[in-house]
Amino acid sequence: MYLDYFGLKTEPFSISPDPRFLFMSEQHREALAHLLYGMKSDGGFVLLTGEVGTGKTTICRCLLEQLPEQSEVALLLNPKLTAAELLATICDELQIGYPAGTSSIKVLVDAINAFLLDAYSRGHHTVVIIDEAQNLQAEVLEQIRLLTNLETNTCKLLQIIMLGQPELKQMLNRPELRQLAQRITARYHLAPLSQAEVGDYVAHRISVAGVQRPIFTPSALRKLYRLSQGVPRVINVLCSRALLGAYVQGEHTVRPGLLAAAAGEILGAAPKARSPRNILGFAGWLLLALALVGAGAALGTNFFKKASLDDPVAIASLPLAEPAPDPFEWVKALSFANSESLAYQSLFGEWGINYPSDASVDPADLAAEHGLAQMSQHGNFSRLRELNRPVLLKLTGVEGEDFYAVLTALDGEMATLRVGTEQRTVAILDLVRQWFGEFTLLWQPPPGYEVVIAPGERGPVVQWLARQMDVLHGRPPLADAELGYQGLLFQEVQAFQADEGLVADGLVGPLTLIHLNNRTGSGQPRLTDRQKE
Repeated sequence: MYLDYFGLKTEPFSISPDPRFLFMSEQHREALAHLLYGMKSDGGFVLLTGEVGTGKTTICRCLLEQLPEQSEVALLLNPKLTAAELLATICDELQIGYPAGTSSIKVLVDAINAFLLDAYSRGHHTVVIIDEAQNLQAEVLEQIRLLTNLETNTCKLLQIIMLGQPELKQMLNRPELRQLAQRITARYHLAPLSQAEVGDYVAHRISVAGVQRPIFTPSALRKLYRLSQGVPRVINVLCSRALLGAYVQGEHTVRPGLLAAAAGEILGAAPKARSPRNILGFAGWLLLALALVGAGAALGTNFFKKASLDDPVAIASLPLAEPAPDPFEWVKALSFANSESLAYQSLFGEWGINYPSDASVDPADLAAEHGLAQMSQHGNFSRLRELNRPVLLKLTGVEGEDFYAVLTALDGEMATLRVGTEQRTVAILDLVRQWFGEFTLLWQPPPGYEVVIAPGERGPVVQWLARQMDVLHGRPPLADAELGYQGLLFQEVQAFQADEGLVADGLVGPLTLIHLNNRTGSGQPRLTDRQKE
């Protein structure tokens, strides 16, 4: 809807931590550099703090993409755990076996230690990343410190990265945690963006989404800074709503009044500009309102009468002009029994592969046997349209129960779903009520592909990449068996990534390869027929 209106290829102000949209301000570059430095140190802790919504998680996702292949990573998103529960969660993340139901800290630590020694012998580096670490109890922090005692005669075996709000710094100043604080090898605190950086941030995200012209007027950007006080997540919420308001009113630029109206829609009244010391109070209220929106609260007024089909949060929060008599009717008519196994059968069936009815194989293993790879992500319908592959969706029933379905086609505002043997055509407006962004797809990597095609690499996978660039540019292939990934080929890949709204870093990973397959017409199953678009 408003994406097409402004010429955008994807939602520019999604609140999901998408590394494509990472805006590297000076302090964000410093934060990432501190994390990378800490990763290279000899064990210990790395600390990244910042106010809510300043970009800590997004920087961490960027860090994960830069970790070497020989890395074992445990990502803990819910640290409200006891010491035993935290150790068990680390074991689960690293796929370390331990006796079922055990609460023995010694048993769990011994299992982790054995894993670390084995990983070290294989040349692997193990990292534990803890998000929202300000929620950790003092005794749990002490247990985490003890984990860093696991070491060989020459080096420590475990690196721990903690992300948290400013309270985490205060916690670590307690006398009883001084031993842990002394082991922090790198630390950085992320502050909100400056007024100049807010303008750069908005321009960057709109550019990545496919539009080079300014959409927000200079006075609107000044208003945006006063309303958001430089908090990126708050900026995203306000900008997304302001773009929707401009679309509704038929305007092609966003003025200060539209931002004020957007803030009024979210908070119920236009907020006053706050001093920097009051930023957390304002941001907290705004993020609380956002949480209510995500839960489906109808906070909209007649000002916003249209919702983007690519933004489940916006749809859930805005009133529909002509609501269906029962938007849940299609869900109530389905059988959820064995839906995950049946959904995998449908997903593999789209690729012409038989999936065992008894679910006796691992989907990733079966995909690999047929030259495919499996990828699971979070996103919205804009992301699904970009990927343009059949996807397995994790959905939620009316009573809160999980079930699975395969999205096999998108046609305008309608989606075709297959749930077991049943096929349904559902309005996207109704589907997003049951979908919170989790999906799995299959894609086809090129011959010889492992993790990423990086500069300087040679071999069949680089030859394949060169042939794809030849196809894109309509030129005959060049016979060069010694071609390396550098020079003109590297520059062409960067240009392709920029054109597709991807991070133009020249690193060829799954997203770049999927977009490339879409552009070169590889004959793989699609959600939409590009020739009809």
